[in-house]
Amino acid sequence: MNCLQTIADYGLRSLGIGEKLLPRSDFTLCQQVTLIGSGLIWNVYFGVLALTFGFFLANALALAKAHHSLWLRKPAEWFIFVFRGSPLFIQFFIAYEALVMLPRSGIEVFGITVETAWLTRAWAGALIVMFLNTAAYSAEIFYGALRSIPKGDLEAAEAYGITGWNKFRRIQWPTMLRLAWPAYTNEAIFLFHATTLVFFSGFPAFQQKGDALYYANYFADKTFNPFVPYPIIAVYFILLTLIVTVIFGAVNTRLNRHVPQNQQSRIRLRPTVIR
Repeated sequence: MNCLQTIADYGLRSLGIGEKLLPRSDFTLCQQVTLIGSGLIWNVYFGVLALTFGFFLANALALAKAHHSLWLRKPAEWFIFVFRGSPLFIQFFIAYEALVMLPRSGIEVFGITVETAWLTRAWAGALIVMFLNTAAYSAEIFYGALRSIPKGDLEAAEAYGITGWNKFRRIQWPTMLRLAWPAYTNEAIFLFHATTLVFFSGFPAFQQKGDALYYANYFADKTFNPFVPYPIIAVYFILLTLIVTVIFGAVNTRLNRHVPQNQQSRIRLRPTVIR
């Protein structure tokens, strides 16, 4: 079997497309690169959707935590504290055990039966956990940025008659994003790395359709040689990190377009050669 045929057979196997059975013997480098790359689709899926939905919840939580009302501030503070204070691996485990206990026949809401079985699948249940987890970490980043907005900016806006919603939309929110974006980029990178925990927690990989680390672990167990599959997954995630850095760097440039060149905060990759 040549490499092109291997890619055709296993390139989308993590989605259930192509060969049903994993290779059992005579493992080739092409098979390992292809299957681990196929599993990376799940890591990208979890990371992109969790970041997308988590961004909006994080903004709401940051605003609630900064609000003067106790009824808004305290729930936001406790939500952030719980999800930042407990390990992500434990959150996956607890969520799966809780979702499994839901009635298999569904839950009746106003006479309508709502299916619950899909929540125990990784594509839904694990995504919810990651969405809530990244929202908590991101909310703390945005809250810190919100509190760091120079008072002079707000006073200048009020002097020009910009108040209420207009002040938040035109001054506070863009400034908050500009200040928080470099730290939020690190959170995005961390989240993509954390997606490797999904299939090593409570959520099982049905029909051996797992993520990149799932397939890397499979090859390491079968070949008794972890020095091939694990470096492959490391290279994949390094490339993924570069893509995230480029995309978030472009957004950072857009957010800082009105700031003088010598005052712009840039996102740069600076590997530490000598510590």
